[in-house]
Amino acid sequence: MGWFWADSDISVVNARSTQYPVPYEGNPTPPPECPMHQGSATAMKPVAKPPTPLAETACPYTPTDISKNGGESKHSRYSKYNPLNYMFSDLSQDKAQDQSVNLPTEREPSTIPKGSGDGNWEYPSPQQMYNALLRKGYTDTDATAVESMVSVHNFLNEGAWREIVEWERRFSRGLSKGWEISKQGEERALAMQLDPAEDSVVQPKLIRFMGRPKDMTPKAVMIQVLGWINPRAFGTESPFDRHDWFVQREYNGVKKEIRYVIDYYSGPDDPNGEPVFYLDVRPAITPTAAVERMMRWGGDVWYRASGASAREKTSD
Repeated sequence: MGWFWADSDISVVNARSTQYPVPYEGNPTPPPECPMHQGSATAMKPVAKPPTPLAETACPYTPTDISKNGGESKHSRYSKYNPLNYMFSDLSQDKAQDQSVNLPTEREPSTIPKGSGDGNWEYPSPQQMYNALLRKGYTDTDATAVESMVSVHNFLNEGAWREIVEWERRFSRGLSKGWEISKQGEERALAMQLDPAEDSVVQPKLIRFMGRPKDMTPKAVMIQVLGWINPRAFGTESPFDRHDWFVQREYNGVKKEIRYVIDYYSGPDDPNGEPVFYLDVRPAITPTAAVERMMRWGGDVWYRASGASAREKTSD
């Protein structure tokens, strides 16, 4: 889901989780050989739907042979990975042996600025992704499905970044500014524009990221426990993926590194039969981030509970 290169060449889950129906382009379902979700493919099945395991992704991941103290083991492959995304940095664009179809080698630029400041991150080409899958041992990958897989992954990454940009728009200038926006309720806050005098606010940048599909976030664990206690109110599948994105926040010349956590959930297909995903994007818990999260959630709850929304509709 979050596969970039650094080089240039559900309402139950979260009341404000953003829904992302995937635009139909051929077969939108990535092949099951995609390595990212190896241990959690069944989590891709929407609740109350027949078992239809969705794909695993070729996203970045933490190599399993990193020693527990954070260093490299003697025979670790860790040094082969790009430290910014934990992926191979030397993947070929050449056609693989016995490859049945030709795959595009063009790489699509993202809208996500690099933390280094030299342009935006780029997505891998379908050929690079296919070569990565083969290199990881997924030799039975259906080459005809790789283009659709790349399209879905890129689409969800762009959605995750939009969520992060919105969070930074509110809170990068401090908690008081964040509350000023959040107390308007989610719908109004999303429609608010920066004051002309604040147009110079530096946009966030993505420094690095990694996939952690085997590490469920505390929030996701809590939701699963609540679902076990009260399935009717909280029952939902586990997230099929998790990413940690490290973002540079800059305001008044001061730079901070903010870690964002992204849980990926699948939802029921839309009326056209296309898959739908929900992204739960939020900063990882720190004292400041905890206040930010409470402000955003509490501001929306207060706005609706106080009757402000109803009063505005009446006045209109």
